[in-house]
Amino acid sequence: MIRLFLLIRSLHVGGAERQLIELVKGLDKRRFNITVCLFYNEGEFRSELVGRPNVTLLSLEKASRWDLIRFGLRLVKILKSLKPDILYSFLPEANLVGLIAGRLAKVPQIVWGIRSSNMDTSQYNWLFAVALYAGAWLSRLPDAIIVNSLSGLQHHKSLGYYNTIMTVVPNGINTAVFKPDKMVGEKVRSQWGIDDKAIVIGLVGRLDPLKDHTTFLRAAGILLDYSKDVKFVFVGDAQEPYKSEILNLGNRLGLNEHLIWNQPRMDMPAVYNAMDIVSSSSAFGEGFSNVIGEAMACGVPCVVTDVGDSALIVGGTGLVVPINDSEALADGWRCMLKRLNENSTSTENKARVRIISHYNSEILIQEITKVFFKLTI
Repeated sequence: MIRLFLLIRSLHVGGAERQLIELVKGLDKRRFNITVCLFYNEGEFRSELVGRPNVTLLSLEKASRWDLIRFGLRLVKILKSLKPDILYSFLPEANLVGLIAGRLAKVPQIVWGIRSSNMDTSQYNWLFAVALYAGAWLSRLPDAIIVNSLSGLQHHKSLGYYNTIMTVVPNGINTAVFKPDKMVGEKVRSQWGIDDKAIVIGLVGRLDPLKDHTTFLRAAGILLDYSKDVKFVFVGDAQEPYKSEILNLGNRLGLNEHLIWNQPRMDMPAVYNAMDIVSSSSAFGEGFSNVIGEAMACGVPCVVTDVGDSALIVGGTGLVVPINDSEALADGWRCMLKRLNENSTSTENKARVRIISHYNSEILIQEITKVFFKLTI
């Protein structure tokens, strides 16, 4: 029995959080005893872990950003008490905290999780840049680094991360959950007040500079010059002032009657099934986009910008356009709509088959298990 300790900031809806949940659900509980430890006792995904056999959910009850000493000492105390064989952390902040606390508690094996590619640090506060570059300096100290994308591996190597201990394990999509279901999709469209004839193009993810909602909205305006029977749905939330900036842009472009803004939802398979196209307009930072994989598993084709591993994920089933190019994005949507009009069933099936074949959650579990077993032999 391997005692596995997973460390993450919270369990709010997000890509890293989704992958942690998939990992916990999929690992063989006859071989792993799992503790999930949160900085903050928060997140919609918490309920998915409660009551699972051989899974313990803990919180460090971090009081604020600057609650460092008490928070750190509590983590060291918990690690000394539980004596995990492996500490696996997710994202830069948790990686640094996990490394320091893990070494103080003498955890045998420490694993970092890297989820991004070419992040633009100028878009975030100084702490983000400090964590990223400090990670490069300290990257010889963990025992393994798991990266979820080839682009993320290459980018972090260029920053000076110690690449000999880095392994690429792409995200895994639960294709038994994310699957085609037009009936649930129709219910969601009804909630949005969208009829069956309208085209729905979706952007799923927090309102964040890396998602480049500006290019998406400008592309929406271009597409509407060709067809008015299109709705654009955004699922995700944001902090101010970015949220207001994006909402105001949609208003200035005269798009409001064609835009639907949704808070994060837990019924994402139904949300994807309500869409005709899912699009990623990201300008930087994506590693492996969960949204692209989940949408494709639901049989929804994707039009994506060439960031991270997005082009690799969609393969020949989707369309890839340059970043920061609203004309190209609108052209990509028009081309995909033409494909769907000519043979929607074939286009949708190919998207799902690609995820089942290359990126399903069973592959994720197998590859992560290999890494863990190699560390503990």
